[in-house]
Amino acid sequence: MRHYCAMDKRISVLCVDDHQIVREGIVAVIGRQIDMEVTGTAANGLQAVEAFLQNPPDVTLMDLQLPVLSGLEAIRRIRSADVHAKIIVLTTYHGDEDVHRALEAGAATYVLKEAVLDDLAGVVRAVHNGAQPLSDDVRRILATRLNYGQLTAREVEVLELIAQGLSNKEVGKSLGITEETTKVHVRNIMEKLDVEDRTEAVTRALRRGIIHLY
Repeated sequence: MRHYCAMDKRISVLCVDDHQIVREGIVAVIGRQIDMEVTGTAANGLQAVEAFLQNPPDVTLMDLQLPVLSGLEAIRRIRSADVHAKIIVLTTYHGDEDVHRALEAGAATYVLKEAVLDDLAGVVRAVHNGAQPLSDDVRRILATRLNYGQLTAREVEVLELIAQGLSNKEVGKSLGITEETTKVHVRNIMEKLDVEDRTEAVTRALRRGIIHLY
């Protein structure tokens, strides 16, 4: 086995999380490793993109729930600027749609915060070496997505407005469509999510990460 020596270049890590205590915890974990170092931190998605462009790290640790610009959009912008960017999503979001969207946007892997701290450094090393490791728990979460029909972008918009408490008429007005068209969308949403009413549709969509309440 090859051992790290002082002449080797350390793995540079950008840490993105809106909670200072979490950032400090990650910095501490990474700081204990002789082969890696945190070279930048960011508290929101826009800062993350700017920090990446100013000083590109080897690996980025990215939360999804971020102010100003979401983690998902930050991933998209970073990968648009550098298709080879290696990004690890580190989040509390358990939804299958969250996992799917993050991987689709270009994240190398998806890690749940409560499951990773003991082996965070190992995940960073694996991704730095070109691997895309997914835990069994995350694979199981992602597999549940196959049990449902996939909502269109318009259906997601309708669902987000329903979650805000709008009636079908109000949803239609907001989106510039008729109330009847809105009702069709709502029926399709309930069928795809396998639910019986609007409230259950919102509950399931929140649990799966299709929509979020901020």
